[in-house]
Amino acid sequence: MAARGRCIGLTGRMGSGKGEVARLLERRGFRYASLSDIVRAEAARNGGGTRRDDMQDIGNRLRAEGGAGVLARRVREAIEADPWPRWVIDGIRNPAEVLELRQMESFRLVAVACALETILERMRRRGRATDAVSEAELRVALEREWGRGEPAGGQQVGPTMAMADFTIDNNGALAGLESRVDEVLAALGAGHE
Repeated sequence: MAARGRCIGLTGRMGSGKGEVARLLERRGFRYASLSDIVRAEAARNGGGTRRDDMQDIGNRLRAEGGAGVLARRVREAIEADPWPRWVIDGIRNPAEVLELRQMESFRLVAVACALETILERMRRRGRATDAVSEAELRVALEREWGRGEPAGGQQVGPTMAMADFTIDNNGALAGLESRVDEVLAALGAGHE
């Protein structure tokens, strides 16, 4: 994709606030795409479970079958075929996905960082079905997502966040998050349109 617009990719632990950052970007004219939507569609197509560990397994299977960057490749191809100039891409969890998306000249990776205890509290409050498990199970899922015990082609959020062009600290209030998103947009020269 030529420098006709901006593609901002989001990475970070579940519950860190990536969804909030995506919503803020959508309000600023970005169209949303998610690697996780591909995993959810695969689960629905094959009658797979919707528990967090089931979804992690499906994502890992897709990466094992199509290469570690397969989810990002599908999203990149869809974006390149669409004339919309500004995209936010959520659910980036493997370094190969970053490399795939960096084939787009305008792609920049933003890590959303948040303290583990804050994440656990948010997950308890947000009420998603995938979060309706014990704290011990949430901690296991967070560690797995980070990359502990995962194959190189599996979930590797820790190493993926290390590749970020920008990091947004999201330990505070929503108003602060909004100003930090605007700071990143200003640094990219992609403010309000």
